[in-house]
Amino acid sequence: MNLPPIPLSLNPPLFFLPISLSLALPLLFLSSCADKPTETPAPKPTKDQARLVGRIASIHKNPDFTLIQSYGPWNVPTGAILATMGLEGRAANLKVTGEKTGQFAAADIQSGTLEIGDSVYTTLSYQAPKEEETPPDTRENEALPIKEEG
Repeated sequence: MNLPPIPLSLNPPLFFLPISLSLALPLLFLSSCADKPTETPAPKPTKDQARLVGRIASIHKNPDFTLIQSYGPWNVPTGAILATMGLEGRAANLKVTGEKTGQFAAADIQSGTLEIGDSVYTTLSYQAPKEEETPPDTRENEALPIKEEG
C-alpha cells in the first residue's frame, strides 16, 4: 500500500518544534528560581504569646517582693504584670516596681507561690527603645587647624 508523502509543514519533527519550544522556555525561567532559598520570616510575638524574660533570683517575705534576673535587656515597663511558672504547677503573678540594678529587677508578689529558679514570663509586646547613635567625642572628629605661611 502506497501512502502519499506527508507535506513538509506537517512533518512530525518540524511540526512539534514550535509547540515543544513554547513549553520548554517557561521551564527554563522556573528552574532559575529554584536555586534561591525561600526565606521564612521569624514569627512575630503577638499580645497573647508569652515571652520568657528571666528567672526568680531571690524572694523576700517582708515586704513580699522578689528580684528577677533578666535574660536580656530589661524593657518591661513599671506596673506591668508578669507571670511565673515553676515545677509541680507552681504559679504566681508579679507587679514590676521599676527598680532595677544591673541584670536584676524588683517586682512585688501579687498572688501565688514561687521559688528561686522559677521562670518569669510577660505577655506584653513591646520593642526596645532605640539608642541614639552619636559619634564618640575624640580629637579625630575635630578639624585640623590651617597653618598660614607668611
